[in-house]
Amino acid sequence: MKVPTRLLYEPHDPYAVHIVFYADTDEPVAWALDRDLLAQGTLRPSGEGDVRHWPTHTGPDAVLNLVLSPPHGAAHLTASLSVVTHWLERTYHLVPSGREGDGIDLNAELSRLLHGTA
Repeated sequence: MKVPTRLLYEPHDPYAVHIVFYADTDEPVAWALDRDLLAQGTLRPSGEGDVRHWPTHTGPDAVLNLVLSPPHGAAHLTASLSVVTHWLERTYHLVPSGREGDGIDLNAELSRLLHGTA
């Protein structure tokens, strides 16, 4: 079964990528993943617990396997490895690896958290 999916990346949330699945449910199902961990999963098995991913095959038939295991059920999804890899490359052009914290005002974020406005 094909599940329409949307990959989202926002530079103001530089460590995360968001995957939204439009399955046969009333509301879309969204997952947030660590961007670097997803990138590792395009090269070798990565993740643990609720999210695991790994590449299989080579060339144009290469796929990224993604297993999501929330408390109530599990899903094994596949996507074109080249599509995911190219999409991730674009996120690293927006915010290069190691530069994620450059746009974050840690003092303001800490103040927001400590004063209950989070």
